[in-house]
Amino acid sequence: MQEFIQNDLTFVALPLFFAAIALEAWWSAREGLGWYRGADTLASLSMMVFAGIVEIAPRLLAIVIMVKLHEVSPLRDVVQHQWWAWLLLFLLDDFSYYWFHRMNHQVRLFWAGHVNHHSSRYLNFGTALRQGVGERIHKFLFWLWLPLLGFDPAMIITMVSISLFYQFWIHTRAVGRLHPWVEAIFNTPSHHRVHHGSNVRYLDCNHGGVLIIWDRLFGTFSAELDQDPVVYGLTTNIETDNPLKVLGHEYCALARDLARCDRWADRWRYLLLAPGWSHDGPDKRARVLRRQQASCLSAV
Repeated sequence: MQEFIQNDLTFVALPLFFAAIALEAWWSAREGLGWYRGADTLASLSMMVFAGIVEIAPRLLAIVIMVKLHEVSPLRDVVQHQWWAWLLLFLLDDFSYYWFHRMNHQVRLFWAGHVNHHSSRYLNFGTALRQGVGERIHKFLFWLWLPLLGFDPAMIITMVSISLFYQFWIHTRAVGRLHPWVEAIFNTPSHHRVHHGSNVRYLDCNHGGVLIIWDRLFGTFSAELDQDPVVYGLTTNIETDNPLKVLGHEYCALARDLARCDRWADRWRYLLLAPGWSHDGPDKRARVLRRQQASCLSAV
């Protein structure tokens, strides 16, 4: 367990994160940019605390399972700590994160545990710590295949924490577009601003962790466009900074939708289809809204 704690960079990074938040907030106030609001940032920090508490048991269980899976892997003596193993693990970890993150947006039950990360109408380093809470329960399921490929669980935890460290720095409006080659390969502040947008064009796009190549490969990429400035937050925003409401509002909405159904088939659809599906109202899923928007534009 001590080895796993040593390989988790989160505890080392937190002081650096807090310093970055303070510096960005100071700059925003000095320049009158309006990037921060005190109550919103406090809600974000509350989500960080809740997420850390909720993750304890699932993480410990996942580590135990990873160790057991690694023990039965026929590749455990082949894949060790070689340079190529770290490089391969970097790619596979980022691939796992992409699907974990994408499913958090396209399965409503998962979205209920991720939505609080998107519920702020601000994008700043504080928002980066506004972690999804409910998603901590199922998160590590998306990484359990890696120890079967022979990767040491301690390596996996290290790579997961490196990815999260990188992702903190893309939650900012202070950095514009980078060199085209960087924008083509890596997840950048520009790409991640899109991910936090409530514009129809940007909904459910740019799920990558460190790399943006998965979004380009699987059709979930959208570039940030000057003619369509990013509007941060949700398609229907919550008007509260109460941490408990920020944490649970989508679970409550999901429960109300399930209670309205007479058929179990519709209940399963509410749980497993993307947010916006309704059994008795308009379909407001992101792909449907984009299709409708494209039809309107083509008709003009």
